[in-house]
Amino acid sequence: MATERTVACPTCRQQAVYSEANRWRPFCSARCRGVDLGAWANEQFRVPAEAPPEDGSLSGTASDSSNRLN
Repeated sequence: MATERTVACPTCRQQAVYSEANRWRPFCSARCRGVDLGAWANEQFRVPAEAPPEDGSLSGTASDSSNRLN
């Protein structure tokens, strides 16, 4: 008999079964899944990105003044 794989719930860190039998995987419950979704919706988690140039210019693109129509 194979043992079921368990992982730590990303929200509460309790062990949760990681299989199709756990409808909330990788979370342990609907509550933990909802807490995580709420954190993303409130922008508590963010994907890192480079800040755009402060002067707003993008060299080599259609936004160059030489490419604009009057």
